Amino acid sequence: MPVESGTGGAGIGGGAVRQAKQKRKSHSLSIRRTNSTEQERSGFLQRDVQLDTQDSKLPLSLRSNLVDLFSQIEREFEHLYIENLELRREIDTLNERLAVDGQVPEGADLNKGTLKAKTSHSTSQLSQKLKTTYKASTSKIVSSFKATTSRAVCQLLREYAGHRDGIWDLSVTRIQPIVLGTASADHTAMLWSIETGKCLLKYLGHQGSVNSIKFHPTEQMALTASGDQTAHVWRFLVQLPMPQPVADVSQPPCEDDVDVSDKDDAETEADGPSECPSARLPSTVLRSHQGVVIAADWLVGGKQAVTASWDRAANLYDVETSELVHSLTGHDQELTHCCTHPSQRLVVTSSRDTTFRLWDFRDPSIHSVNVFQGHTDTVTSAVFTVGDNVVSGSDDRTVKVWDLKNMRSPIATIRTDSAVNRISVSVSQRIIALPHDNRQVRLFDMSGVRLARLPRSNRQGHRRMVCCSAWCEDNASCNLFTCGFDRQAIGWNINIPALLLEK
Repeated sequence: MPVESGTGGAGIGGGAVRQAKQKRKSHSLSIRRTNSTEQERSGFLQRDVQLDTQDSKLPLSLRSNLVDLFSQIEREFEHLYIENLELRREIDTLNERLAVDGQVPEGADLNKGTLKAKTSHSTSQLSQKLKTTYKASTSKIVSSFKATTSRAVCQLLREYAGHRDGIWDLSVTRIQPIVLGTASADHTAMLWSIETGKCLLKYLGHQGSVNSIKFHPTEQMALTASGDQTAHVWRFLVQLPMPQPVADVSQPPCEDDVDVSDKDDAETEADGPSECPSARLPSTVLRSHQGVVIAADWLVGGKQAVTASWDRAANLYDVETSELVHSLTGHDQELTHCCTHPSQRLVVTSSRDTTFRLWDFRDPSIHSVNVFQGHTDTVTSAVFTVGDNVVSGSDDRTVKVWDLKNMRSPIATIRTDSAVNRISVSVSQRIIALPHDNRQVRLFDMSGVRLARLPRSNRQGHRRMVCCSAWCEDNASCNLFTCGFDRQAIGWNINIPALLLEK
């Protein structure tokens, strides 16, 4: 009997161990079966997607993305379910061992409390893990929908190539016919057909680099500033050619750009536009600067013009008589840009002295000036927006939005990774276009929220520093233009969903 009782005790202990091993073995087999069924299920899902594609109105790419996300969620829940089963089996095994060893009397309250504590702890861990997985998966799905439905789309529509050197500035006419103007370091300014990319007129009157171009608000006249220390006013008369169909406008969304190595410069070198008419004689020459004239603009009404120079002064001229009306002095270093308000007699000048100044000519008897200090490097440009705001860009890699009624601090600051050149603001959508030294162009709203980045790859975009941007409110296709030192200007179609602009 002792032998039998000993054998029986060992048999009970061995039976428990064998039972636990069999349970673990069956559990491992169930995991293998689960893995195999996962592959089968994914195959079924893919076949179901292929079969149901005809009935679904969702795009195939979006549908595939959703199926992939839901498959990931299902796999996560399945793994958690397997872990839960394993924990429960371990609890049962421990309970059996405790009962066999006699360490805790069977049916005692302590045993129940211990098991309840262990079960409660494992359940809370499982619940927390399920919540975390659910939140992560849900946010992934929401962000996927958001990226698909509310992403800005930027399409490159036209390239304007023909200059023999970098393009410093560009502008769009305010009256019909709507044409694009470019100012280049090759001593010329060109007018282009926006729809066809054909050169309509080349101005050859300057003896130095043409640094800026602006069009008269009501007449077919252009104002150009040059390194020959003068600004020219010249008339033009152009006839637009018949528009040609655009070759390929299917581009990825703005953020899906790939930055690759530069093209060979030989690909962009051109012999200039063929059969482009030229003009040499200006109607008015504005003189009196002792240095490079870096920028010029028309005052409201078009009877006066303002110029900015490296001689640290800005001059206000009467265009009809070419007489100097005012000399605006006060900057400590060379000026970099000037801009006029579209509806008021206000002028803003930018300088390398890290400031920009607001000049007020609304009262003929009092000409006030306000100094804006907020940048730590050269202010490359400052432009007016609709309302009482000024937007300034700088080599300190920031762009700041200012309220004319409160000049002490900016109301919004945009921080970037590269120096900012001549910026522009869309009147209708209030979007700021930022051209950078690093060949990128980024779009922000007036609150400083980034909206998009224009595509740049080996097939499209600028391959050198982007010098300037200009919006066109009157063209249905191209509504943003950029130019750079890769000797070309580019016309873009920018489509910003209202959902992004309302944020």
